[in-house]
Amino acid sequence: MLIAAAMLLQTTSSLGATNYSVDVPMKTPTTTPEFADEFNDPEIDTEKWRYDTSRNAEGWFNNEKQYYAADRPKNARIEDGALVIEAHRESLSRSGFADWGGQEYTSAKLVTRQLLGYGFYEIRAKLPCGRGTWPAIWMLPETGEWPDQGEIDIMEMVGWDANVVHGTLHSGAFNHRLGTQRGAQVTIPSACTAYHRYQLSWTRDRILIGYDDRGYMEVRDDQPGGHAAWPFDRPFALILNLAIGGDWGGKEGIDDAALPQRMSVDYVRFWPAPEID
Repeated sequence: MLIAAAMLLQTTSSLGATNYSVDVPMKTPTTTPEFADEFNDPEIDTEKWRYDTSRNAEGWFNNEKQYYAADRPKNARIEDGALVIEAHRESLSRSGFADWGGQEYTSAKLVTRQLLGYGFYEIRAKLPCGRGTWPAIWMLPETGEWPDQGEIDIMEMVGWDANVVHGTLHSGAFNHRLGTQRGAQVTIPSACTAYHRYQLSWTRDRILIGYDDRGYMEVRDDQPGGHAAWPFDRPFALILNLAIGGDWGGKEGIDDAALPQRMSVDYVRFWPAPEID
Protein backbone atom coordinates (compact mmCIF):
# COMPACT_ATOMS: atom_id res chain seq x y z
CA MET A 1 0.00 0.00 0.00
CA LEU A 2 2.99 2.35 0.34
CA ILE A 3 2.46 3.87 -3.08
CA ALA A 4 0.29 1.02 -4.24
CA ALA A 5 -2.59 1.20 -6.70
CA ALA A 6 -1.92 4.71 -7.97
CA MET A 7 -2.11 3.81 -11.63
CA LEU A 8 -4.52 0.85 -11.85
CA LEU A 9 -2.91 0.14 -15.17
CA GLN A 10 -4.85 -2.85 -16.44
CA THR A 11 -8.05 -3.50 -14.49
CA THR A 12 -9.32 -1.32 -11.70
CA SER A 13 -10.72 -4.16 -9.64
CA SER A 14 -7.44 -6.08 -9.54
CA LEU A 15 -4.95 -3.20 -9.48
CA GLY A 16 -3.66 -4.42 -12.82
CA ALA A 17 -1.89 -7.25 -11.02
CA THR A 18 -0.78 -10.39 -12.77
CA ASN A 19 -3.27 -13.01 -11.65
CA TYR A 20 -1.73 -15.49 -9.24
CA SER A 21 -5.03 -16.98 -8.09
CA VAL A 22 -5.11 -20.32 -6.33
CA ASP A 23 -7.57 -22.17 -4.14
CA VAL A 24 -5.60 -24.19 -1.61
CA PRO A 25 -5.96 -24.96 2.09
CA MET A 26 -4.12 -23.06 4.80
CA LYS A 27 -3.64 -24.37 8.31
CA THR A 28 -3.26 -22.21 11.39
CA PRO A 29 -0.53 -23.54 13.73
CA THR A 30 -1.73 -24.97 17.02
CA THR A 31 1.34 -23.93 19.03
CA THR A 32 1.69 -20.69 20.98
CA PRO A 33 2.52 -17.79 18.66
CA GLU A 34 5.85 -16.04 19.09
CA PHE A 35 4.29 -12.62 18.63
CA ALA A 36 0.67 -11.87 19.47
CA ASP A 37 -1.62 -9.11 20.57
CA GLU A 38 -5.10 -10.15 21.67
CA PHE A 39 -6.05 -6.53 22.45
CA ASN A 40 -7.42 -7.44 25.86
CA ASP A 41 -5.60 -4.67 27.74
CA PRO A 42 -7.36 -1.36 28.37
CA GLU A 43 -4.91 0.56 26.17
CA ILE A 44 -2.81 -0.07 23.06
CA ASP A 45 0.48 -1.70 24.01
CA THR A 46 3.11 0.78 22.84
CA GLU A 47 5.87 -1.72 23.57
CA LYS A 48 4.45 -3.76 20.68
CA TRP A 49 3.18 -0.94 18.43
CA ARG A 50 4.28 2.49 17.33
CA TYR A 51 2.26 5.15 15.54
CA ASP A 52 3.48 6.19 12.11
CA THR A 53 2.96 9.95 11.72
CA SER A 54 6.00 10.56 9.53
CA ARG A 55 4.30 12.18 6.56
CA ASN A 56 1.52 14.13 8.20
CA ALA A 57 3.05 17.53 7.45
CA GLU A 58 3.84 16.91 3.77
CA GLY A 59 0.97 14.53 3.04
CA TRP A 60 0.78 10.78 2.59
CA PHE A 61 1.53 8.70 -0.45
CA ASN A 62 -1.09 7.97 -3.13
CA ASN A 63 -2.65 11.41 -2.59
CA GLU A 64 -4.41 10.05 0.49
CA LYS A 65 -6.40 12.57 2.51
CA GLN A 66 -5.94 11.50 6.13
CA TYR A 67 -3.92 12.79 9.06
CA TYR A 68 -2.57 9.86 11.11
CA ALA A 69 -2.89 10.70 14.81
CA ALA A 70 -0.60 9.37 17.54
CA ASP A 71 -1.98 8.13 20.84
CA ARG A 72 -5.42 9.65 20.22
CA PRO A 73 -8.24 7.37 21.38
CA LYS A 74 -10.67 8.92 18.95
CA ASN A 75 -8.64 7.34 16.14
CA ALA A 76 -7.10 4.26 17.78
CA ARG A 77 -8.20 2.49 20.96
CA ILE A 78 -9.06 -0.82 22.54
CA GLU A 79 -12.80 -1.42 22.67
CA ASP A 80 -14.59 -4.64 23.69
CA GLY A 81 -11.44 -6.71 23.27
CA ALA A 82 -10.52 -5.38 19.83
CA LEU A 83 -8.26 -2.74 18.37
CA VAL A 84 -10.37 -0.05 16.71
CA ILE A 85 -8.82 2.18 14.06
CA GLU A 86 -11.42 4.82 13.27
CA ALA A 87 -11.46 7.51 10.59
CA HIS A 88 -13.31 10.80 11.07
CA ARG A 89 -14.16 13.78 8.92
CA GLU A 90 -12.64 16.66 10.85
CA SER A 91 -10.09 19.44 10.59
CA LEU A 92 -7.45 19.96 13.26
CA SER A 93 -5.14 22.89 14.01
CA ARG A 94 -1.41 23.29 14.34
CA SER A 95 -1.87 24.70 17.82
CA GLY A 96 -2.94 21.26 18.98
CA PHE A 97 -1.24 19.13 16.32
CA ALA A 98 2.07 20.64 15.25
CA ASP A 99 2.49 18.29 12.28
CA TRP A 100 -1.02 18.79 10.89
CA GLY A 101 -0.77 19.25 7.13
CA GLY A 102 -4.23 20.69 6.51
CA GLN A 103 -6.00 17.35 6.13
CA GLU A 104 -9.76 17.17 6.63
CA TYR A 105 -9.79 13.55 7.81
CA THR A 106 -8.14 11.80 10.73
CA SER A 107 -7.24 8.15 11.25
CA ALA A 108 -4.38 6.03 12.61
CA LYS A 109 -1.55 3.81 11.40
CA LEU A 110 0.09 1.27 13.72
CA VAL A 111 3.38 -0.52 13.01
CA THR A 112 4.91 -3.39 14.96
CA ARG A 113 8.10 -2.48 16.77
CA GLN A 114 9.30 -6.04 16.29
CA LEU A 115 10.35 -7.06 12.79
CA LEU A 116 8.84 -10.38 11.72
CA GLY A 117 10.00 -12.81 9.06
CA TYR A 118 9.24 -16.22 7.63
CA GLY A 119 6.24 -17.82 9.25
CA PHE A 120 2.47 -17.86 9.49
CA TYR A 121 0.46 -14.71 10.18
CA GLU A 122 -3.19 -14.48 11.17
CA ILE A 123 -5.05 -11.21 11.73
CA ARG A 124 -8.75 -11.41 12.59
CA ALA A 125 -10.46 -8.25 11.43
CA LYS A 126 -13.72 -6.62 10.38
CA LEU A 127 -13.45 -4.00 7.65
CA PRO A 128 -15.09 -0.64 6.89
CA CYS A 129 -17.13 -0.29 3.73
CA GLY A 130 -17.81 3.44 3.38
CA ARG A 131 -16.92 4.88 -0.02
CA GLY A 132 -13.49 6.47 0.23
CA THR A 133 -12.15 4.10 2.90
CA TRP A 134 -8.97 2.11 2.26
CA PRO A 135 -8.14 -0.36 5.07
CA ALA A 136 -4.96 -2.39 4.87
CA ILE A 137 -3.01 -5.10 6.68
CA TRP A 138 0.45 -5.13 5.12
CA MET A 139 4.20 -5.41 5.59
CA LEU A 140 7.33 -3.41 4.78
CA PRO A 141 11.02 -3.72 5.67
CA GLU A 142 12.38 -1.19 8.13
CA THR A 143 14.75 0.47 5.66
CA GLY A 144 15.29 0.82 1.94
CA GLU A 145 13.61 2.40 -1.04
CA TRP A 146 10.20 1.36 -2.30
CA PRO A 147 9.54 -0.79 -4.28
CA ASP A 148 13.03 -2.29 -4.42
CA GLN A 149 12.92 -3.69 -0.89
CA GLY A 150 9.47 -5.26 -1.26
CA GLU A 151 5.95 -4.96 0.10
CA ILE A 152 3.50 -7.67 1.14
CA ASP A 153 -0.18 -6.71 1.17
CA ILE A 154 -1.99 -9.33 3.24
CA MET A 155 -5.30 -7.50 2.88
CA GLU A 156 -6.40 -4.36 1.07
CA MET A 157 -9.91 -3.26 0.23
CA VAL A 158 -11.48 -0.04 -1.03
CA GLY A 159 -14.93 1.01 0.13
CA TRP A 160 -16.28 1.74 -3.34
CA ASP A 161 -15.60 -1.93 -4.21
CA ALA A 162 -16.75 -3.31 -0.89
CA ASN A 163 -16.14 -6.96 0.02
CA VAL A 164 -13.52 -7.44 -2.72
CA VAL A 165 -10.28 -8.17 -0.87
CA HIS A 166 -6.85 -8.07 -2.49
CA GLY A 167 -3.55 -9.80 -1.71
CA THR A 168 -0.59 -8.29 -3.57
CA LEU A 169 3.22 -8.31 -3.73
CA HIS A 170 5.43 -5.45 -4.89
CA SER A 171 9.14 -5.49 -5.73
CA GLY A 172 11.56 -3.66 -7.99
CA ALA A 173 10.60 -5.74 -11.02
CA PHE A 174 6.96 -6.28 -10.11
CA ASN A 175 5.04 -3.18 -9.02
CA HIS A 176 2.16 -0.94 -10.00
CA ARG A 177 4.44 1.59 -11.69
CA LEU A 178 5.22 -1.06 -14.29
CA GLY A 179 1.76 -2.63 -14.19
CA THR A 180 3.38 -5.91 -13.18
CA GLN A 181 2.56 -6.31 -9.48
CA ARG A 182 1.61 -9.84 -8.58
CA GLY A 183 -1.64 -10.54 -6.81
CA ALA A 184 -5.18 -11.84 -6.76
CA GLN A 185 -8.53 -10.95 -5.26
CA VAL A 186 -11.40 -12.69 -3.56
CA THR A 187 -14.95 -11.65 -2.73
CA ILE A 188 -15.92 -12.00 0.93
CA PRO A 189 -19.62 -11.05 1.15
CA SER A 190 -19.49 -10.36 4.90
CA ALA A 191 -16.10 -8.60 5.03
CA CYS A 192 -17.72 -5.47 6.49
CA THR A 193 -20.21 -7.12 8.81
CA ALA A 194 -18.25 -10.01 10.31
CA TYR A 195 -14.74 -10.84 11.43
CA HIS A 196 -12.55 -12.90 9.11
CA ARG A 197 -9.06 -14.31 9.57
CA TYR A 198 -6.63 -12.79 7.07
CA GLN A 199 -3.62 -15.04 6.67
CA LEU A 200 -0.11 -15.09 5.26
CA SER A 201 2.26 -18.03 4.92
CA TRP A 202 5.76 -16.73 4.12
CA THR A 203 8.67 -19.08 3.49
CA ARG A 204 12.02 -18.75 1.76
CA ASP A 205 10.60 -19.42 -1.70
CA ARG A 206 6.82 -19.05 -1.43
CA ILE A 207 4.25 -16.48 -0.30
CA LEU A 208 0.64 -17.62 0.12
CA ILE A 209 -2.12 -15.18 1.11
CA GLY A 210 -5.60 -16.24 2.13
CA TYR A 211 -8.46 -15.91 4.57
CA ASP A 212 -10.35 -18.32 6.83
CA ASP A 213 -8.00 -21.22 6.00
CA ARG A 214 -8.21 -20.90 2.19
CA GLY A 215 -5.28 -19.52 0.22
CA TYR A 216 -6.29 -17.47 -2.83
CA MET A 217 -2.98 -15.84 -3.91
CA GLU A 218 0.36 -17.57 -4.30
CA VAL A 219 3.73 -16.45 -5.67
CA ARG A 220 6.83 -18.65 -5.75
CA ASP A 221 10.46 -17.67 -6.11
CA ASP A 222 11.06 -20.13 -8.94
CA GLN A 223 12.07 -17.87 -11.86
CA PRO A 224 15.17 -15.77 -12.64
CA GLY A 225 15.14 -12.24 -11.36
CA GLY A 226 17.15 -12.07 -8.16
CA HIS A 227 16.46 -9.33 -5.61
CA ALA A 228 14.38 -7.30 -8.07
CA ALA A 229 11.90 -10.14 -8.26
CA TRP A 230 12.19 -11.55 -4.75
CA PRO A 231 13.31 -9.14 -2.00
CA PHE A 232 11.36 -11.12 0.59
CA ASP A 233 14.42 -12.45 2.39
CA ARG A 234 14.63 -10.26 5.49
CA PRO A 235 12.26 -9.35 8.31
CA PHE A 236 9.43 -6.88 7.73
CA ALA A 237 7.22 -4.86 10.06
CA LEU A 238 3.47 -5.51 10.15
CA ILE A 239 1.24 -2.48 9.55
CA LEU A 240 -2.43 -1.83 10.33
CA ASN A 241 -4.03 1.32 8.96
CA LEU A 242 -7.16 2.91 7.59
CA ALA A 243 -6.51 5.45 4.84
CA ILE A 244 -9.08 7.82 3.38
CA GLY A 245 -9.26 8.75 -0.30
CA GLY A 246 -6.22 8.55 -2.49
CA ASP A 247 -5.68 7.46 -6.07
CA TRP A 248 -7.32 4.09 -5.50
CA GLY A 249 -9.31 4.47 -2.31
CA GLY A 250 -10.81 7.76 -3.47
CA LYS A 251 -11.33 6.83 -7.10
CA GLU A 252 -15.12 7.09 -6.66
CA GLY A 253 -14.93 9.96 -4.19
CA ILE A 254 -15.40 10.04 -0.42
CA ASP A 255 -18.79 9.66 1.23
CA ASP A 256 -18.48 12.05 4.17
CA ALA A 257 -21.94 11.07 5.38
CA ALA A 258 -20.70 7.50 5.90
CA LEU A 259 -18.01 8.60 8.36
CA PRO A 260 -16.85 7.74 10.92
CA GLN A 261 -15.76 4.33 9.70
CA ARG A 262 -13.66 1.78 11.56
CA MET A 263 -11.47 -1.25 11.06
CA SER A 264 -11.72 -3.57 14.07
CA VAL A 265 -8.92 -6.08 14.77
CA ASP A 266 -9.67 -8.88 17.22
CA TYR A 267 -6.10 -10.19 17.30
CA VAL A 268 -2.74 -10.37 15.55
CA ARG A 269 -0.74 -13.62 15.74
CA PHE A 270 2.58 -14.75 14.27
CA TRP A 271 4.28 -18.15 14.31
CA PRO A 272 7.88 -18.20 13.02
CA ALA A 273 9.32 -20.56 10.44
CA PRO A 274 13.08 -21.23 10.01
CA GLU A 275 15.09 -18.05 10.43
CA ILE A 276 15.95 -15.70 7.59
CA ASP A 277 19.69 -15.79 6.94
